[in-house]
Amino acid sequence: MFGDRSHHHIENDPEYSGLNVNQGVEPLPPVSEDSVKRFLKNKKRRQLSVQQYVDGILIGDITILSQAVTLIESSKPAHQETAQEIIVKCLPFSGNSVRIGITGVPGVGKSTFIEAMGKYITSQGKKLAVLAIDPSSGKTKGSILGDKTRMEDLSIDPNAYIRPSPSAGSLGGVARKTRETIVLCEAAGFDPIFIETVGVGQSETAVHSMVDFFLLLMLAGAGDELQGIKRGIMEMADAIAINKADGNNIEKAGLARIQYSNALHLFPATESGWKPRVLTCSAQMKTGIVEIWKTINEYFGHVKNNGYFQHRRNEQAKFWMYETINEHLRNKFYQNEHIKTLMEESEKKVLKAEISSFVAAKKLLDFYDQIRKINTL
Repeated sequence: MFGDRSHHHIENDPEYSGLNVNQGVEPLPPVSEDSVKRFLKNKKRRQLSVQQYVDGILIGDITILSQAVTLIESSKPAHQETAQEIIVKCLPFSGNSVRIGITGVPGVGKSTFIEAMGKYITSQGKKLAVLAIDPSSGKTKGSILGDKTRMEDLSIDPNAYIRPSPSAGSLGGVARKTRETIVLCEAAGFDPIFIETVGVGQSETAVHSMVDFFLLLMLAGAGDELQGIKRGIMEMADAIAINKADGNNIEKAGLARIQYSNALHLFPATESGWKPRVLTCSAQMKTGIVEIWKTINEYFGHVKNNGYFQHRRNEQAKFWMYETINEHLRNKFYQNEHIKTLMEESEKKVLKAEISSFVAAKKLLDFYDQIRKINTL
């Protein structure tokens, strides 16, 4: 019917004024198998080579950088292989940035602070990358994407790059991928690089193991100022910034600054020889931001002069070598199908008190060693 253009619609006769029926359109040709194959072939052809990724990263192409980071975060073996080749080629062009870790208690205003600090940094002509570590987001659908939308000005700044963390995985895996992403961002010319902790708990330790400077954001007027934050996290801090020091909160922020300063004096001297400082700021009002940035630069001047900066970088590189080995061995062990079966049986025996946890673990490890020996024959 649609193919016959001469077909007469009686509804279009003059006596039916006000009613109009269109002739319709010609049907689309069916999609052939050959056309699908051609489409997939062309799509595959458009995938970049390792060198094209590297070249794109080195000229600061954000799209190519993002695609390379996606390969790092992928669990597919082929993607991981390509990602590692890209990282190796980018390594000679990395290491030239300053890496700053930022953490804080819930509600401290991290997003607002990062945007305020970030806009100040980019206004100085620098390129800033903001990365996140959030091992919990696989379960909680964490807030980093929300943070990105809240940092409206920074997210559209041509000199800023904001990258959400991987959506799932162990802390070690997420941290390793973040550290590899740092290499690519440095090769793309980003300096400084902010590493933000989105999750809570051990993620602060993971961030501390990959940054040069650790900034702890705190609030004033929230009860006992020294409660709600672990001593270990305070000991890691190279500076503490008390945010929301504005309006009626200025006096409370000043008091909190004295309390934190006194608390820091009780801690052992730092290996770097730097005395951690406590400052106040209002990210909302953009006050105190310049002073914090000056403090960060003073720190880098101090640790580069006494050699601690390079010493720390070397220690971190060694740490991540061992962490990567440990993660690889763990994955190989737990992903082995024979081990999975035996582990279920061992777990039942442990729960029934038929065997001790230690004996069960040793049997599993011995069995895994036997499997490896057989596979190498």
